[in-house]
Amino acid sequence: METAVIDEKEKKAIRAEFTKVVNMSVAQLEKWLKSEESKSVGQRKDGDSESIGHKSGKHIISFLKKNVHELTDDDYDHMEKVISYIKRHSAQRPDHVAGSNWAYSLKNWGHDPEK
Repeated sequence: METAVIDEKEKKAIRAEFTKVVNMSVAQLEKWLKSEESKSVGQRKDGDSESIGHKSGKHIISFLKKNVHELTDDDYDHMEKVISYIKRHSAQRPDHVAGSNWAYSLKNWGHDPEK
């Protein structure tokens, strides 16, 4: 799949929105992804032992550690997926948040709904 080239204005807007929705630090996300709760939720592709959200969390960590000028168009594409997922999933907020698969899934994508 070919990645579209993203201009600087779009990149700035994507980073701003990403920063709004991803409310976990690198350290928080790294710690979370090691937990059994993190590994217990999410959809998996055919026979894959790791969920899509868990893989996404690892990708998020990789580009949170980069300087802005090191970010690739693939990183920006993934940021847009993260933004979309968090917004869509947040809209489905259940009555009980703490300890729910819903909250665990969002945390895999870098968003702690209890913050």
